[in-house]
This record gives sequence, C-alpha cells and structure tokens, in this order.
Amino acid sequence: MEAYLDIETTGLSPYQSELTVIGIHLVNGSSIPGLIQLVGRECTAENVMSSLAGADTIYTYNGKGFDLPFIHRKLGLDLSRHFNHRDLMFDCWAKNLKGGLKKVECQLGIPRQLTEVNGYVAVQLWWSYINKSDIGALETLLAYNREDIVNLKTLKDMLLTNCTY
Repeated sequence: MEAYLDIETTGLSPYQSELTVIGIHLVNGSSIPGLIQLVGRECTAENVMSSLAGADTIYTYNGKGFDLPFIHRKLGLDLSRHFNHRDLMFDCWAKNLKGGLKKVECQLGIPRQLTEVNGYVAVQLWWSYINKSDIGALETLLAYNREDIVNLKTLKDMLLTNCTY
C-alpha cells in the first residue's frame, strides 16, 4: 500500500513551530482505502504509525527536507526508518520541473480548487481556528491539505509512468 503524506505547521522551523495537520492519503492498487488527517493534539507518533499501518512506501514533495525531519523533531518518529520514502520533488527536478508543489501542478495541468491558499495562508487559517474558534478556517485548512495529498498521487502517477505531459 502507498501513503501520500503532507504536513501543515505554524512555521518553517521544527524548533520554533508546531505541527497542525498531518495528512495521509492511503492507496492500495486501484482501491483507495482512505484519507486520514490528524489535527493538533492528534499529531502523535502513535497516531501516525497507526495511520500508516500496512503502507510500504511514503510519497512526499520536499518531504526529505521538510515533512519527515519536522515529524522526527516534533514527535521523535523517524519515518524513513520504518518505511520506504520517495520524495517526488527529486523526480520533478530530474524532469526539469522546478518550484514548489503548486508550481509543478500548474506546469503539468493538475487542477486545484483552493488556488488562493498557500503555506502562509495555511498558518493564518490555523491561528484563526485556534484564536477565534473559526471552524470554517479549519475546514479550509483541511481541504487545502487534502488537495496536497490527493494531488501527490496524481503527480506520482504522471512522473513514474510513461505518461507524456
């Protein structure tokens, strides 16, 4: 089973920032077993490992440089010791697709509904949820994270098949 993973945080530094969302999209062949989003205090090593049960490979975008080290620092969980990991950013670079995930999606024509949301806005959404109990902000943040992890599967399929784009 494959797992597509993306995190949301309150900033870029795992020393000064917190995990807000860990999104995991599980895919087993042509069937799609599930989409899991751990939020706030649910972001624990135990919940991550339980959510990834049955997965053999984790796919990320810049996960080697950001997501996995952040999780390791905050939760004491080194996912690269438990799973195969493939950072699709390097596959993109090999095909001269540069930039962040959203830029690569645009280059490949992968659609996205929440085009106005980025990492900076994701932080603002989290604080609006925490400080103002804004459930709509949390729903938007989760929708943004869901698009990231679902689009990672589409990106992987485009990169790792003989698809022309």
